Amino acid sequence: MKKKPIVALIYDFDGTLSPGNMQEFGFIQAVGSTPEEFWRMSDCIAIGQDASNVLAYMKLMYDEARKQGISLRRDQMRQFGAGIELFDGVREWFSLVNEYGRSHGVQVEHYINSSGLKEIIEGSPIAGEFKHIFAGSFLYDEKGEAEWPGIAVDYTAKTQFLFKISKGIFSSRDNKRVNASIADDKKRIPFTNMIYFGDGETDVPCMKIVSMFGGNSIAVYNPASEKKRASALKLKRQGRVAFATPAVYTKDSRTFQVVCAIIDKIRADYDLERLSRMTD
Repeated sequence: MKKKPIVALIYDFDGTLSPGNMQEFGFIQAVGSTPEEFWRMSDCIAIGQDASNVLAYMKLMYDEARKQGISLRRDQMRQFGAGIELFDGVREWFSLVNEYGRSHGVQVEHYINSSGLKEIIEGSPIAGEFKHIFAGSFLYDEKGEAEWPGIAVDYTAKTQFLFKISKGIFSSRDNKRVNASIADDKKRIPFTNMIYFGDGETDVPCMKIVSMFGGNSIAVYNPASEKKRASALKLKRQGRVAFATPAVYTKDSRTFQVVCAIIDKIRADYDLERLSRMTD
């Protein structure tokens, strides 16, 4: 056994770490639209063509940017990410949890598992906190301009990234190693050491898988929205998650208390397993 267990905190992004969709903090304004107009147009594409909602919004981003003469380059996308609004305490959250883990003999790693865009997240103020960002992405031509969706992540595609995190695979493209059979004790991070954070129905498959294999799922909600609170509590009642907490990430928050308690349990289970293997 490893001397120090690794605990993976895996986050959806929109509605989980940020109160809005990441396109709403710069891109939508740049193309002269409002969030309501943009998402209505995106939904019309998806419904009218019976298409993926994710591919629909990516096409709309591409079309609207070209129409307005806006460059969809990686560096421009990252600039949009710089203006993302975050929930209370998010900026300090990672160092808080990392320190708690260190002081309790646990290595903490943070991951993003999002249907949003990797390029925008990479420009956010917290991008450097993550071991890896699994999210959608465009393909870029020789001039560096976006020309086609490269990775589209819907709610079922997000589940594969859980298995990649477990096996220590940091490539979105790699579909071979993720399907290879690996004994549980050989996996880099067992599901029992995962904590999944999500805010809604699109996170349910990931929440269910993590919980089913012995990990913990947390439904977070915008404390300013009674509708979001009701949705999170419904997920808890249905047994999809073990916890429902406001999306507040300060040291005195319930979210921090829950995560600390889970880390304590993971460490205790690890120690018990180690003791059970001793013969004398």
